[in-house]
Amino acid sequence: MLDNQVKEQLRNYLAKLVNPIEIVASINDTEKSREMTALLQDIAELSSKITLTEQAKEDKRSPSFSVNRPDGNVHIRFAGLPMGHEFTSLVLALLQTGGYPPKVEPDVIEQIRNLEGTYQFETYISLSCQNCPEVVQALNLMAVINPNISHVMIDGAIFQDEVNDRHIMAVPTIYLNGKEFGQGRMNIKEILAKVDTGSSKREAEKISAKAPFDVLVIGGGSAAVTSAIYAARKGIRTGLITENFGGQILNTTDIENIIAIKKIEGTHLAAAYEDNVRNHDIDVMMPHRATNLVPGKLIEVQLENGASVKSRTVIVATGASWRKMQVPGEEKYIGRGIAFCPHCDGPLYKNKKIAVIGGGNSAVEAAIDLATIAEHVSVLVRGTKLTADTVLQDKLFSLKNVTLITQAKTVEVTGDGQKVNGLVYQDLSTPSNRTLPVAGIFVQIGQVPTTEWLKETPVKLNEKNEIEVDVYNRTSVPGIFAAGDVTSSPYKQIVIAMGDGAKASLSAFDYLIRH
Repeated sequence: MLDNQVKEQLRNYLAKLVNPIEIVASINDTEKSREMTALLQDIAELSSKITLTEQAKEDKRSPSFSVNRPDGNVHIRFAGLPMGHEFTSLVLALLQTGGYPPKVEPDVIEQIRNLEGTYQFETYISLSCQNCPEVVQALNLMAVINPNISHVMIDGAIFQDEVNDRHIMAVPTIYLNGKEFGQGRMNIKEILAKVDTGSSKREAEKISAKAPFDVLVIGGGSAAVTSAIYAARKGIRTGLITENFGGQILNTTDIENIIAIKKIEGTHLAAAYEDNVRNHDIDVMMPHRATNLVPGKLIEVQLENGASVKSRTVIVATGASWRKMQVPGEEKYIGRGIAFCPHCDGPLYKNKKIAVIGGGNSAVEAAIDLATIAEHVSVLVRGTKLTADTVLQDKLFSLKNVTLITQAKTVEVTGDGQKVNGLVYQDLSTPSNRTLPVAGIFVQIGQVPTTEWLKETPVKLNEKNEIEVDVYNRTSVPGIFAAGDVTSSPYKQIVIAMGDGAKASLSAFDYLIRH
């Protein structure tokens, strides 16, 4: 199952095991089950501390396997084959169950350990989802620390009946004690904030008590990370407020346009961002969202949890988010057939009819990827032709299960109350409305700057709702700077965001010197 190079790497990791581990497999007569058995046999052969046995009675989900200690106090199960992005989740589960210390703050570990009650988590994932591993790894770690917590990772592509019964149309989708708990990327602190309701108030009080910063960066993407690191290297008091590390790159599979890096996955780059930030003297406040900004001698930044942070200068680098169609039914069915990430949610639409909205590179790339999974893909574009690169168009038109519908303006998303069952579009050449029966709609029509929270502030925005900045990344308010995709900078690229972040930080430092 594993090649020799991977085996050798895994052997080195498993040498760090302190305590014995028991893997118990529930198998059946399927190809996936045979693949899972081969994987587990390879793993068991790499460490004397791992024992592999077959479950006497088939589990309700097969193929699956549990990871536990001999004392039975760890309740982790993988339902499906944890390869692809989830292979790291498996390795971490083995290491942490075997006593290898996790890279988590001591207060977080203590918070998990003190949780009272029973927490049975189930997470539906797809192996191509880049956002799923963080959720899986967080819940696995919680199960390692607290014996009252259990977690099952479920590959939605294998357990399609469950996916259909629970109307799951997006991953990751998390269930707690049989009820839907959350959807989308969540880190361990976000999960804890939802289960430990008192933690939000305690965290707000802790943040509000912090002394004012010299530079406070808002955001966690390329521009924000660069700004924070440049500021910290100047030796000034630096803070960073973010919901996560990586921003938009978390939804990017392969990045090939960063100088000196041939290719890197978005999630790996995001992990490198976080590692670099935490190796500098930067006060990271995560996961938190800024909701207001009040200028003054000390600029106040108000957070969603009620906390308030003050700083002499602020750098806004909140990036951009997916642009929505703004049609009836869209909001209702987000995560129930309306999707924005083909890599994450595509496997849930196996052998189904779906639509892609948009005609640019991202839309055509999405359609090409989805065509390998779906029964049929309809690409809807408002204009008379696609605007994607010619090489992508040629590939798209070579696919037999793809239809291009031009001069099509989506006017409504329809559903049965649980999930999408179609869309209504206006044929601009007629004009008349037509209905297209589909199970999923992937929206790929660009992005919008994350500036909604700034509209009641003096920070000037342009007609695109981008923050207007000058060549020094100064905004209309003294002491407030901005960088990256949230600004009026004409090109939205990772390297440009990084450069913007460096400029903004240097400009903030210059402002501090002069004031």
